Amino acid sequence: MRTILLTITSFFSLTNIFGQTGNAKLKISHLTGDFYIYTTYNTYEGEQIPANGMYLITKDGVVMFDTPWDTTQFQPLLDSIKLKHSKSVSTCIATHWHSDRTAGLEYYKQHGIKTYTTLLTDELSIKNNKKRAEFLMAMDTVFNIEQYSFETYYPGEGHTTDNIIVWFSKEKILYGGCLIKGADAENLGYLGDANIAAYETTLKRVQQKCPDPKFIVISHSDWNNINSLKNSIKLARKLNKKKHR
Repeated sequence: MRTILLTITSFFSLTNIFGQTGNAKLKISHLTGDFYIYTTYNTYEGEQIPANGMYLITKDGVVMFDTPWDTTQFQPLLDSIKLKHSKSVSTCIATHWHSDRTAGLEYYKQHGIKTYTTLLTDELSIKNNKKRAEFLMAMDTVFNIEQYSFETYYPGEGHTTDNIIVWFSKEKILYGGCLIKGADAENLGYLGDANIAAYETTLKRVQQKCPDPKFIVISHSDWNNINSLKNSIKLARKLNKKKHR
């Protein structure tokens, strides 16, 4: 009987994570091929906000992009990936210094995972008392991990002064993080650390760097609509004009 109860409990736990039912704190969705989106949640201005990250399955292990915003989900994410894919996370790359991207860096570093940010992100993490990575990128970096190749790219200041994107040129996947907002977004979200004057130009550099993406993965909105970048450029242009009136 105890074995049956444990099996039933495990089934419902996995349904919550992989089937996206109930009020799961962690959701994992298939994007395409070996690419998956994981979503955790946190409260901002009294509202539960989703935070999307991504991970990639390679022959050499799992590469994670950004960390969970919800600090209770650092280990559950590792466990879920191991259970689902029979592989461990080997690498984690954070795209800017805010906690919804970096909160788990120290935890993952302590668990033997190679963690990366840019030098600029590290400087801002120190300044703002945020978690830091073990390895620092001084410039745009190409990663070749088994069968996959991707590039981190700094397009300029926008959501923050240090925001980077990740571009998979072969698969045409743009991981935009918090720099890009949703296709239906009516504003650019939190701008407390933003460069409003540079935002549009920065987004246009992303557009030029990453032509004809098949997927655009963003932090706080649905990733199924590839018009998110175009809409973000429109919003940035509108905001900049408003500032200079």
